[in-house]
Amino acid sequence: MKRMDRMMAIVMALQQRPETAQSLAAKLEVSKRTVLRDMQALTEIGVPLCALPGPGGGYRLMDGYRLPPLQLDSEEALTVLLALDAMTKYSDGPFQQSRWTVTDKIRSVLPEQMLGEIGPLLRHVEMEVPERYYKTPHLNALMTYSAYGQWVRALYRSQNHCRYLTLRPLRIYAAHGFWYCEADSPLHGEKRTFRVDRFEEIEETSPPPEINPDGGEGEKADRTTTGSHETVHLQVKLTYRGALLAEQDPHLGHKVCQVGDEEWMLDCHLPNTEWGWAVTFFFNLGLDAEVLEPKLLREEIMERAVSLAKRYGYDLPDNT
Repeated sequence: MKRMDRMMAIVMALQQRPETAQSLAAKLEVSKRTVLRDMQALTEIGVPLCALPGPGGGYRLMDGYRLPPLQLDSEEALTVLLALDAMTKYSDGPFQQSRWTVTDKIRSVLPEQMLGEIGPLLRHVEMEVPERYYKTPHLNALMTYSAYGQWVRALYRSQNHCRYLTLRPLRIYAAHGFWYCEADSPLHGEKRTFRVDRFEEIEETSPPPEINPDGGEGEKADRTTTGSHETVHLQVKLTYRGALLAEQDPHLGHKVCQVGDEEWMLDCHLPNTEWGWAVTFFFNLGLDAEVLEPKLLREEIMERAVSLAKRYGYDLPDNT
């Protein structure tokens, strides 16, 4: 990062909140000494910096001081416009109107030369989002509830049930063309992930008096941490297509690695709570995946394959 860009970043950071020299150094990935030199240069050109004494001290900008209107370089403009383009591909969301207007505003203030530089990149680089058709009338409410840690009583429609659940929304995120809500679920005794478009009703409620773990809905249990759950060693050989599909999983995708010219491997530990998910996921990959370990997972996938073959009229030998 050039020195002028670094100094601009310091001023923008201090506009948001007080910072110590060490915290700024960590954000900018430079030494504390470099930050102090930059701050000295800022004061010399008239930027009013104030030092805050004491253990919780640091630096801040004088009250009322603001940077001039936003200035973007070509890379920053490209970054923002690419992100906004991805957001426009979601069929429903809380930013339906503003996502278009902010794009127009940014384009209107960019110099013609810069638009000419980034135009070809915007036509050939994109963030892919699958086309989905759904409505998320409760997305805004869930965003607010998650931000303030509030409990809700929600009517949720899963693949198998439609019933009321008490949840504490923790995080709202978009992936694979859908909006998801990660929430604490006392009914399940763990964090669960729910599709936002499957919420039928939602209202604020009081925290539950106690937790009673029990199975139930949710798109999948949280697979980011195993907690006290036991795990099994998972080894799967993948084709190129299988690797592309496995990489889309938000929790295991980063574990996929190439081990040969046309061979990929997934080597990780799977929580026992996700056993059913794993059977379905790798069965659906068909010939693009071969589970090597554990053996029991191989056997359950084979049982599904045998059942499928029989459904289509193929008689297997008794010793299969």
